[in-house]
Amino acid sequence: MPKEPKEKGRLNPTEESRQAISEEELDEMIDQSVNDMKSEGKAEEKSEEKEKPAEENKEQPKDRPSEAKKEQKEPKKEAAKPEAAKKEPAMKVVEGYDPWKVLKYPHLAEKSMNMVEMENKLIFIVRRDSSKGKIREAVEKGFGVKVLAVNVTITRKGHKKAYVKLAPDYSAADIATRLGMI
Repeated sequence: MPKEPKEKGRLNPTEESRQAISEEELDEMIDQSVNDMKSEGKAEEKSEEKEKPAEENKEQPKDRPSEAKKEQKEPKKEAAKPEAAKKEPAMKVVEGYDPWKVLKYPHLAEKSMNMVEMENKLIFIVRRDSSKGKIREAVEKGFGVKVLAVNVTITRKGHKKAYVKLAPDYSAADIATRLGMI
């Protein structure tokens, strides 16, 4: 077998491992990795500096203008939140109503979790005799949310599965967290 010519500057793995690295090269590599870690950690350092009192902070003049801007922005955001709360229809959980008479349990498959996060849908296994209207009522009264649509399927095992699409004002992830799904 003819040997293939080696490319200039390339060593095979065994030759590379045998090649000694000088102390200077090693120091340069260490300095480079330290600089890389520092540049990644700058955001963390800045947040820590902002948390320190003004007396301990060495870079007071640089940080003060940005802090003043943030303080000015914060009240605006707080003012915006109550307006958004006024726009959302506040639905309350009905006391004494048990949604689990209609809903058996939440469906916990990976596909169901993706639908919770991506499509704002909750998936439940429900009683076989429950209708879309009963499912809608159970979710709305039981969790205090507005339901846009309910789709149902019967699985091969004979279970009834309900796909409940929530209004954009409400988060399926919040309900899933309350139920312990996430």
